[in-house]
Amino acid sequence: MAARLPSWAWVSGLTAGATAVVVALAVQANHAPHPTAATAGPSPSASAGAHASAEPKAPAPHTLPRESGTGRRIVYSLGEKRVWLVDATGTASRTFAVWPGTVGPQPGRYSVTLRIQSLKGSDGVQIEHVMYFTKASGVNIAFSNALDGASPPPANGQKLGGIRLHKEDGAALWAFGDQGTKVTVVS
Repeated sequence: MAARLPSWAWVSGLTAGATAVVVALAVQANHAPHPTAATAGPSPSASAGAHASAEPKAPAPHTLPRESGTGRRIVYSLGEKRVWLVDATGTASRTFAVWPGTVGPQPGRYSVTLRIQSLKGSDGVQIEHVMYFTKASGVNIAFSNALDGASPPPANGQKLGGIRLHKEDGAALWAFGDQGTKVTVVS
């Protein structure tokens, strides 16, 4: 006569078996191709050839501009409306888009001359992480971000030298640049 197994033994055995199946499926799924988001752009033509790849090309990363100097520095591109934080080895550790003011600096080499945690900007917006580095047309030029994270409103004819950043980028720039940190402005 066969001994009867208690119900807890059956439940434990079934649970262990189900767990093993889930783990095996997860490992198998991890090694399978992963879906990618579709991107808008030109579709491949029929004449592209038999060896054309069906995968879309990734957009080119924002590369650090040539002639932006050496060493640890902040690089600001007027044309790209972009900032790079560059470490001592010359590697950009972070890059981000900015909103320039109506008055901009000339291309050249500067340094952070004054840092102020927060104040009201000349456009009336509460700003933080203010880092001044030059003056142009009688207007102070500085990086900053709006305290509420908003983008700057239209200037309405005002002469504004604030180069506004997203809130998280403002915090990163503040942590990166001390008074005296080099700032390179390129076209």
